[in-house]
Amino acid sequence: MGEYNRMQIIKRRFFAMRNGIIADTLRKAGLDYRMVFGLNLPQITEIAADQPKEAALAEELWADRRTRESLLLAPMLYPSDAMDAATALRWMNEVTTTEVADVLCLRLLRYVNGASDLATSAMTSDSPMVRYTALRLMLNLLNLSATPAGQKAGLPDTVTLARAYRPFAEAEQAAEEPVTRTVARQLAEEIAFLLEDDE
Repeated sequence: MGEYNRMQIIKRRFFAMRNGIIADTLRKAGLDYRMVFGLNLPQITEIAADQPKEAALAEELWADRRTRESLLLAPMLYPSDAMDAATALRWMNEVTTTEVADVLCLRLLRYVNGASDLATSAMTSDSPMVRYTALRLMLNLLNLSATPAGQKAGLPDTVTLARAYRPFAEAEQAAEEPVTRTVARQLAEEIAFLLEDDE
């Protein structure tokens, strides 16, 4: 079965599961997509479970900038061990909304080799959306580092990561950028909690 057929199958699933009420709500909230099917994340995860994890298919979905659900599904289908730092950084720079950033970090970027370095280097970006994605990735990595999967991935321990990320969280909080304000505060609070007994 070729890429085209898989894309068609996926688009048919989007259409079959569409929710007009959610789609209208998302559009009224200002989401600037040509196609919004109104699927929720459990539905998109269900579609992902039926598809192969394959970089080419994920890239094809990611290139479909017109469709919200394509951008949310793409990170679920890209094999994390196949994504290099350059590709990860490109995806971070192509993020369109905080919703896409959240799914990208949770489902893919936190499992990519060198994710912590990627997050800290992306904090130098002039783009608030890229910095939002970097901060969200830091939050995900803090959570992952406390698990066996994080240890297996070679992540530093949680306290070490918290210390490394604190200056970025504090600097972004001080900047008071509307796009990053909430996630910067969440990260700063998480770090304060993790370092409470350490200082």
